[in-house]
Amino acid sequence: MAGLRIGSFCTGFGGLEMAVQAAFGGEAVFHADPDPGASKILSHHWPHVPNLGDITAVDWRQVLGLYGPVDLAAMGFPCTDLSLAGPRTGIQPGNRSGLWIHCAAGIEALNPRFVVIENVRGLLSQPAHSDLEPCPWCVGDRGDEPVLRALGAVLGDLADLGFDAEWIGLPASDPAVGACHPRWREIILAWQPGALEDADLAAGIERRAAAPGQAEGWGARADAGGRGGVPAAAAGDVTLLPTPAARDWKSGASNLMDANSRPLNEFAVNWLPRRGDWVGTNGKDYGPAIRRWEAVMGRQAPEPTEPGDRGNRRLNPAFSEWMMGVPAGHITAVPGLSREDQLRAIGNGVVWQQGAHALRLLHGRAVHGLAVAA
Repeated sequence: MAGLRIGSFCTGFGGLEMAVQAAFGGEAVFHADPDPGASKILSHHWPHVPNLGDITAVDWRQVLGLYGPVDLAAMGFPCTDLSLAGPRTGIQPGNRSGLWIHCAAGIEALNPRFVVIENVRGLLSQPAHSDLEPCPWCVGDRGDEPVLRALGAVLGDLADLGFDAEWIGLPASDPAVGACHPRWREIILAWQPGALEDADLAAGIERRAAAPGQAEGWGARADAGGRGGVPAAAAGDVTLLPTPAARDWKSGASNLMDANSRPLNEFAVNWLPRRGDWVGTNGKDYGPAIRRWEAVMGRQAPEPTEPGDRGNRRLNPAFSEWMMGVPAGHITAVPGLSREDQLRAIGNGVVWQQGAHALRLLHGRAVHGLAVAA
Protein backbone atom coordinates (compact mmCIF):
# COMPACT_ATOMS: atom_id res chain seq x y z
CA MET A 1 0.00 0.00 0.00
CA ALA A 2 1.43 3.36 -1.01
CA GLY A 3 2.09 5.49 2.02
CA LEU A 4 1.88 2.71 4.61
CA ARG A 5 3.57 4.22 7.66
CA ILE A 6 5.66 1.75 9.66
CA GLY A 7 6.73 2.21 13.27
CA SER A 8 9.58 -0.13 14.19
CA PHE A 9 10.26 -1.38 17.73
CA CYS A 10 13.42 -3.33 18.68
CA THR A 11 14.61 -2.82 15.11
CA GLY A 12 18.02 -4.52 14.99
CA PHE A 13 19.50 -4.35 11.48
CA GLY A 14 16.05 -3.79 9.94
CA GLY A 15 15.25 -7.30 8.67
CA LEU A 16 11.63 -7.32 9.78
CA GLU A 17 11.00 -3.93 8.18
CA MET A 18 12.45 -5.27 4.92
CA ALA A 19 9.98 -8.17 5.20
CA VAL A 20 7.05 -5.81 5.75
CA GLN A 21 8.11 -3.68 2.79
CA ALA A 22 8.51 -6.74 0.57
CA ALA A 23 5.01 -7.96 1.45
CA PHE A 24 3.04 -4.75 2.03
CA GLY A 25 5.16 -1.80 0.89
CA GLY A 26 5.42 1.41 2.91
CA GLU A 27 8.21 3.25 4.70
CA ALA A 28 9.55 3.58 8.23
CA VAL A 29 8.42 6.57 10.31
CA PHE A 30 10.71 5.72 13.22
CA HIS A 31 13.05 3.03 14.49
CA ALA A 32 13.67 2.12 18.12
CA ASP A 33 16.85 0.32 19.19
CA PRO A 34 19.36 1.40 21.87
CA ASP A 35 22.13 -1.02 20.84
CA PRO A 36 25.12 1.02 19.61
CA GLY A 37 25.88 -1.38 16.74
CA ALA A 38 22.28 -1.56 15.54
CA SER A 39 22.01 2.23 15.84
CA LYS A 40 24.99 2.67 13.51
CA ILE A 41 23.42 0.34 10.94
CA LEU A 42 20.10 2.18 11.08
CA SER A 43 21.61 5.65 10.84
CA HIS A 44 23.83 4.53 7.94
CA HIS A 45 20.95 3.19 5.82
CA TRP A 46 18.10 5.39 7.04
CA PRO A 47 19.77 8.67 8.08
CA HIS A 48 16.49 10.60 7.96
CA VAL A 49 14.48 8.13 10.09
CA PRO A 50 14.66 8.96 13.82
CA ASN A 51 15.81 6.28 16.25
CA LEU A 52 13.81 6.47 19.50
CA GLY A 53 16.34 4.27 21.31
CA ASP A 54 15.24 2.52 24.50
CA ILE A 55 11.49 1.89 24.33
CA THR A 56 11.24 1.66 28.13
CA ALA A 57 11.99 5.40 28.22
CA VAL A 58 9.77 6.49 25.32
CA ASP A 59 6.77 8.78 25.83
CA TRP A 60 4.46 7.37 23.17
CA ARG A 61 2.09 10.32 23.33
CA GLN A 62 5.00 12.56 22.46
CA VAL A 63 5.96 10.23 19.58
CA LEU A 64 2.40 10.44 18.27
CA GLY A 65 2.53 14.21 18.46
CA LEU A 66 5.92 14.49 16.75
CA TYR A 67 5.59 11.90 13.99
CA GLY A 68 1.87 11.34 13.62
CA PRO A 69 0.01 8.03 13.48
CA VAL A 70 1.47 4.81 12.08
CA ASP A 71 -0.42 2.22 10.06
CA LEU A 72 1.71 -0.75 11.09
CA ALA A 73 3.86 -1.46 14.15
CA ALA A 74 6.63 -4.03 13.54
CA MET A 75 8.73 -5.61 16.27
CA GLY A 76 11.08 -8.47 17.03
CA PHE A 77 11.31 -7.99 20.78
CA PRO A 78 14.29 -9.70 22.49
CA CYS A 79 14.31 -13.49 22.48
CA THR A 80 16.85 -13.73 25.34
CA ASP A 81 14.43 -15.27 27.86
CA LEU A 82 12.44 -17.27 25.28
CA SER A 83 15.29 -19.03 23.49
CA LEU A 84 16.35 -22.53 24.50
CA ALA A 85 19.86 -21.08 24.78
CA GLY A 86 18.80 -18.54 27.42
CA PRO A 87 17.52 -18.67 31.00
CA ARG A 88 13.98 -19.65 29.81
CA THR A 89 12.20 -17.28 32.18
CA GLY A 90 9.82 -16.22 29.43
CA ILE A 91 8.11 -12.83 29.27
CA GLN A 92 8.37 -11.20 32.68
CA PRO A 93 8.57 -7.58 33.87
CA GLY A 94 12.20 -6.54 34.12
CA ASN A 95 13.81 -9.23 31.94
CA ARG A 96 14.87 -8.79 28.32
CA SER A 97 11.90 -10.55 26.74
CA GLY A 98 9.71 -8.52 29.07
CA LEU A 99 10.24 -5.65 26.64
CA TRP A 100 7.10 -7.06 25.00
CA ILE A 101 5.14 -5.32 27.78
CA HIS A 102 6.59 -1.97 26.65
CA CYS A 103 5.88 -2.88 23.01
CA ALA A 104 2.25 -3.49 23.96
CA ALA A 105 2.12 -0.08 25.66
CA GLY A 106 3.41 1.50 22.47
CA ILE A 107 0.80 -0.34 20.39
CA GLU A 108 -1.94 0.87 22.71
CA ALA A 109 -0.78 4.49 22.45
CA LEU A 110 -0.18 4.54 18.69
CA ASN A 111 -3.23 2.41 17.78
CA PRO A 112 -1.97 1.15 14.39
CA ARG A 113 -4.17 -0.81 12.02
CA PHE A 114 -1.68 -3.68 11.83
CA VAL A 115 0.96 -5.24 14.08
CA VAL A 116 3.73 -7.59 12.90
CA ILE A 117 5.77 -9.56 15.46
CA GLU A 118 8.56 -12.09 15.04
CA ASN A 119 10.35 -14.17 17.64
CA VAL A 120 11.96 -17.55 18.24
CA ARG A 121 10.20 -20.89 18.54
CA GLY A 122 10.48 -20.67 22.33
CA LEU A 123 7.56 -18.25 22.15
CA LEU A 124 5.42 -21.41 21.99
CA SER A 125 6.83 -23.02 25.13
CA GLN A 126 8.07 -20.45 27.64
CA PRO A 127 5.93 -18.91 30.42
CA ALA A 128 4.75 -15.30 30.48
CA HIS A 129 3.54 -12.37 32.51
CA SER A 130 -0.27 -12.54 32.40
CA ASP A 131 -3.04 -15.04 32.99
CA LEU A 132 -5.37 -16.12 30.20
CA GLU A 133 -7.61 -18.15 32.50
CA PRO A 134 -9.29 -17.39 35.87
CA CYS A 135 -6.73 -19.53 37.69
CA PRO A 136 -3.42 -21.17 36.70
CA TRP A 137 -4.82 -24.71 37.09
CA CYS A 138 -7.99 -24.19 35.01
CA VAL A 139 -6.66 -25.28 31.62
CA GLY A 140 -4.65 -28.19 30.26
CA ASP A 141 -3.07 -31.10 32.06
CA ARG A 142 -1.88 -30.66 35.62
CA GLY A 143 1.74 -31.54 35.03
CA ASP A 144 5.11 -29.96 35.51
CA GLU A 145 4.84 -27.77 32.41
CA PRO A 146 3.57 -24.20 32.88
CA VAL A 147 -0.03 -23.65 31.84
CA LEU A 148 0.62 -20.30 30.22
CA ARG A 149 2.75 -19.94 27.13
CA ALA A 150 4.34 -16.70 25.96
CA LEU A 151 2.57 -16.78 22.59
CA GLY A 152 -0.78 -17.01 24.35
CA ALA A 153 0.08 -14.01 26.51
CA VAL A 154 1.10 -11.94 23.48
CA LEU A 155 -2.10 -12.87 21.63
CA GLY A 156 -4.13 -12.15 24.75
CA ASP A 157 -2.56 -8.70 25.08
CA LEU A 158 -3.29 -8.00 21.41
CA ALA A 159 -6.90 -9.13 21.88
CA ASP A 160 -7.25 -6.80 24.87
CA LEU A 161 -6.12 -3.97 22.59
CA GLY A 162 -8.79 -4.82 20.00
CA PHE A 163 -6.75 -6.89 17.54
CA ASP A 164 -7.46 -10.19 15.87
CA ALA A 165 -4.44 -12.22 14.78
CA GLU A 166 -3.03 -15.09 12.77
CA TRP A 167 0.39 -16.64 13.37
CA ILE A 168 2.69 -19.12 11.73
CA GLY A 169 5.97 -20.85 12.49
CA LEU A 170 8.34 -21.73 9.69
CA PRO A 171 12.06 -22.15 9.01
CA ALA A 172 14.12 -19.92 6.76
CA SER A 173 14.88 -23.12 4.80
CA ASP A 174 11.21 -23.51 3.87
CA PRO A 175 11.12 -24.50 0.17
CA ALA A 176 9.34 -21.24 -0.70
CA VAL A 177 12.23 -19.28 0.85
CA GLY A 178 15.26 -21.48 0.24
CA ALA A 179 17.79 -20.33 2.85
CA CYS A 180 20.75 -22.60 3.58
CA HIS A 181 20.05 -22.72 7.35
CA PRO A 182 16.96 -23.42 9.50
CA ARG A 183 16.42 -20.27 11.64
CA TRP A 184 12.88 -21.08 12.75
CA ARG A 185 10.70 -18.06 13.50
CA GLU A 186 7.19 -17.54 14.82
CA ILE A 187 5.54 -14.62 13.02
CA ILE A 188 2.30 -12.90 14.00
CA LEU A 189 0.09 -10.64 11.90
CA ALA A 190 -2.54 -8.75 13.92
CA TRP A 191 -5.14 -6.31 12.64
CA GLN A 192 -7.88 -3.97 13.77
CA PRO A 193 -11.50 -4.59 12.68
CA GLY A 194 -11.95 -3.47 9.09
CA ALA A 195 -8.22 -3.19 8.29
CA LEU A 196 -8.20 -6.29 6.08
CA GLU A 197 -10.78 -4.73 3.77
CA ASP A 198 -8.25 -2.17 2.48
CA ALA A 199 -8.36 -2.70 -1.30
CA ASP A 200 -5.10 -0.80 -1.93
CA LEU A 201 -3.24 -2.99 0.54
CA ALA A 202 -4.63 -6.19 -1.00
CA ALA A 203 -3.69 -5.04 -4.51
CA GLY A 204 -0.18 -4.16 -3.36
CA ILE A 205 0.31 -7.55 -1.73
CA GLU A 206 -0.84 -9.32 -4.88
CA ARG A 207 1.49 -7.22 -7.03
CA ARG A 208 4.49 -7.90 -4.79
CA ALA A 209 3.68 -11.62 -4.56
CA ALA A 210 4.09 -11.77 -8.35
CA ALA A 211 7.69 -10.53 -7.90
CA PRO A 212 8.82 -12.00 -4.57
CA GLY A 213 11.49 -10.19 -2.63
CA GLN A 214 11.28 -6.74 -4.19
CA ALA A 215 11.72 -5.05 -0.83
CA GLU A 216 11.83 -1.44 -1.95
CA GLY A 217 15.21 -2.02 -3.60
CA TRP A 218 16.64 -4.44 -1.02
CA GLY A 219 18.28 -7.56 -2.46
CA ALA A 220 15.79 -8.76 -5.06
CA ARG A 221 15.45 -12.55 -5.13
CA ALA A 222 15.95 -14.29 -8.45
CA ASP A 223 16.74 -17.77 -9.65
CA ALA A 224 19.24 -18.52 -12.40
CA GLY A 225 16.64 -17.57 -15.00
CA GLY A 226 15.94 -14.20 -13.40
CA ARG A 227 12.59 -15.22 -11.96
CA GLY A 228 11.66 -14.72 -8.33
CA GLY A 229 11.60 -17.67 -5.96
CA VAL A 230 13.52 -20.87 -5.26
CA PRO A 231 14.79 -22.87 -8.26
CA ALA A 232 12.67 -26.00 -8.54
CA ALA A 233 15.71 -28.24 -8.98
CA ALA A 234 17.18 -26.97 -5.72
CA ALA A 235 14.07 -27.00 -3.55
CA GLY A 236 14.47 -30.52 -2.16
CA ASP A 237 15.89 -31.67 1.14
CA VAL A 238 19.48 -30.60 1.72
CA THR A 239 21.94 -30.65 4.61
CA LEU A 240 21.54 -27.26 6.25
CA LEU A 241 24.18 -25.07 7.83
CA PRO A 242 23.77 -24.14 11.48
CA THR A 243 21.97 -20.84 11.89
CA PRO A 244 24.12 -17.79 12.74
CA ALA A 245 23.85 -16.98 16.44
CA ALA A 246 24.46 -13.70 18.23
CA ARG A 247 27.33 -15.30 20.19
CA ASP A 248 29.24 -16.58 17.17
CA TRP A 249 31.75 -13.77 17.61
CA LYS A 250 32.93 -15.22 20.93
CA SER A 251 36.03 -17.34 21.14
CA GLY A 252 36.83 -20.06 23.64
CA ALA A 253 34.41 -22.27 25.55
CA SER A 254 30.84 -21.19 26.15
CA ASN A 255 28.66 -22.38 29.02
CA LEU A 256 25.49 -21.70 27.01
CA MET A 257 24.19 -24.42 24.73
CA ASP A 258 21.87 -24.48 21.75
CA ALA A 259 18.86 -26.77 21.28
CA ASN A 260 21.14 -29.66 20.29
CA SER A 261 23.41 -29.21 23.34
CA ARG A 262 26.25 -27.74 21.27
CA PRO A 263 28.25 -24.75 22.52
CA LEU A 264 26.86 -21.64 20.86
CA ASN A 265 30.22 -20.74 19.36
CA GLU A 266 30.65 -24.18 17.77
CA PHE A 267 29.42 -22.84 14.43
CA ALA A 268 32.55 -20.69 14.20
CA VAL A 269 34.88 -23.38 15.53
CA ASN A 270 33.85 -26.79 14.18
CA TRP A 271 31.22 -26.42 11.47
CA LEU A 272 32.63 -24.05 8.87
CA PRO A 273 32.78 -25.52 5.37
CA ARG A 274 35.72 -25.17 2.99
CA ARG A 275 35.20 -22.77 0.11
CA GLY A 276 34.91 -24.68 -3.16
CA ASP A 277 33.62 -28.08 -2.15
CA TRP A 278 31.63 -26.70 0.85
CA VAL A 279 32.27 -29.78 2.99
CA GLY A 280 32.41 -28.91 6.68
CA THR A 281 34.97 -30.06 9.18
CA ASN A 282 32.23 -32.35 10.51
CA GLY A 283 32.19 -34.14 7.12
CA LYS A 284 28.77 -32.82 6.08
CA ASP A 285 28.25 -31.58 2.54
CA TYR A 286 26.65 -28.14 2.70
CA GLY A 287 27.16 -27.53 -1.03
CA PRO A 288 23.56 -28.09 -2.20
CA ALA A 289 22.14 -25.79 0.49
CA ILE A 290 24.69 -23.06 -0.26
CA ARG A 291 24.20 -23.30 -4.03
CA ARG A 292 20.43 -23.13 -3.55
CA TRP A 293 20.72 -19.88 -1.55
CA GLU A 294 23.24 -18.51 -4.06
CA ALA A 295 20.62 -19.00 -6.80
CA VAL A 296 17.90 -17.36 -4.73
CA MET A 297 20.13 -14.45 -3.72
CA GLY A 298 21.62 -13.98 -7.17
CA ARG A 299 25.18 -13.78 -5.84
CA GLN A 300 27.92 -16.14 -4.71
CA ALA A 301 28.56 -16.98 -1.09
CA PRO A 302 31.59 -15.20 0.41
CA GLU A 303 34.49 -17.09 1.94
CA PRO A 304 33.23 -18.77 5.14
CA THR A 305 36.36 -17.86 7.12
CA GLU A 306 38.01 -14.48 7.45
CA PRO A 307 40.45 -13.53 4.69
CA GLY A 308 44.02 -14.24 5.72
CA ASP A 309 42.93 -16.60 8.48
CA ARG A 310 45.86 -18.95 9.12
CA GLY A 311 44.17 -22.03 10.45
CA ASN A 312 42.02 -20.36 13.13
CA ARG A 313 38.89 -20.77 10.97
CA ARG A 314 37.26 -17.68 12.41
CA LEU A 315 33.78 -17.05 11.03
CA ASN A 316 33.70 -14.40 8.31
CA PRO A 317 30.91 -11.91 9.15
CA ALA A 318 30.28 -11.41 5.43
CA PHE A 319 29.39 -15.11 5.15
CA SER A 320 26.84 -14.86 7.98
CA GLU A 321 25.47 -11.67 6.43
CA TRP A 322 24.96 -13.52 3.14
CA MET A 323 23.25 -16.37 5.00
CA MET A 324 20.74 -13.84 6.40
CA GLY A 325 19.71 -12.74 2.92
CA VAL A 326 20.64 -9.06 3.14
CA PRO A 327 22.59 -7.19 0.45
CA ALA A 328 26.37 -7.42 0.59
CA GLY A 329 27.72 -4.89 3.06
CA HIS A 330 24.37 -4.00 4.61
CA ILE A 331 25.97 -4.79 7.97
CA THR A 332 29.64 -5.49 7.29
CA ALA A 333 30.30 -2.27 5.34
CA VAL A 334 28.79 0.06 7.93
CA PRO A 335 31.54 2.38 9.22
CA GLY A 336 32.62 1.96 12.83
CA LEU A 337 31.17 -1.51 13.45
CA SER A 338 33.42 -3.99 15.23
CA ARG A 339 33.39 -7.68 14.30
CA GLU A 340 31.46 -8.26 17.52
CA ASP A 341 28.88 -5.64 16.54
CA GLN A 342 28.48 -7.17 13.10
CA LEU A 343 27.97 -10.76 14.26
CA ARG A 344 25.67 -9.74 17.11
CA ALA A 345 23.44 -7.80 14.72
CA ILE A 346 23.43 -10.66 12.22
CA GLY A 347 22.73 -13.30 14.87
CA ASN A 348 19.81 -11.35 16.36
CA GLY A 349 18.07 -10.71 13.05
CA VAL A 350 15.40 -12.31 10.89
CA VAL A 351 15.75 -13.47 7.28
CA TRP A 352 13.55 -10.91 5.56
CA GLN A 353 12.60 -13.26 2.68
CA GLN A 354 11.26 -15.67 5.32
CA GLY A 355 9.30 -12.87 7.00
CA ALA A 356 7.82 -11.62 3.72
CA HIS A 357 6.70 -15.13 2.76
CA ALA A 358 5.09 -15.63 6.18
CA LEU A 359 3.26 -12.28 5.98
CA ARG A 360 1.84 -13.07 2.56
CA LEU A 361 0.60 -16.43 3.86
CA LEU A 362 -0.87 -14.84 7.00
CA HIS A 363 -2.65 -12.08 5.10
CA GLY A 364 -4.18 -14.62 2.71
CA ARG A 365 -5.29 -16.80 5.59
CA ALA A 366 -6.79 -13.83 7.43
CA VAL A 367 -8.68 -12.58 4.36
CA HIS A 368 -9.99 -16.09 3.70
CA GLY A 369 -11.17 -16.35 7.31
CA LEU A 370 -12.95 -13.02 6.98
CA ALA A 371 -14.69 -14.18 3.83
CA VAL A 372 -15.79 -17.44 5.47
CA ALA A 373 -17.10 -15.57 8.51
CA ALA A 374 -19.12 -13.28 6.28
